[in-house]
Amino acid sequence: MVLGEFEDDYGITYSIGQALWFQQTRTGFHVVRWNPRAQYLIARNDEGNPGDVGRWTRIDWAPLLGIAPYAWAFCLSAYDAATADVAEQARTARRDNLRSGCNGYAFSRMKRR
Repeated sequence: MVLGEFEDDYGITYSIGQALWFQQTRTGFHVVRWNPRAQYLIARNDEGNPGDVGRWTRIDWAPLLGIAPYAWAFCLSAYDAATADVAEQARTARRDNLRSGCNGYAFSRMKRR
């Protein structure tokens, strides 16, 4: 569901593959661990990112039903963790409240490009 070319509800474009989550135009996350059952991934922040270089990120996602063209939404539960394990322990995303369940903010909704 989360692999491919997408655009979020803010107009930001993404290219998401097995090994790289790339947010246009210069933010990349190198995926080291997928957990599709629990709907999250762990990634290392790219050396070329504008901030939090070399830190670790947890990205949680949730399917969206009945709000086409959006198919799923995501939350950066952690984006500046010291290690992959610390990022994985971040459990801030609340899929039961997508409007404010991402550290007090809304999950970003995604549609295919």
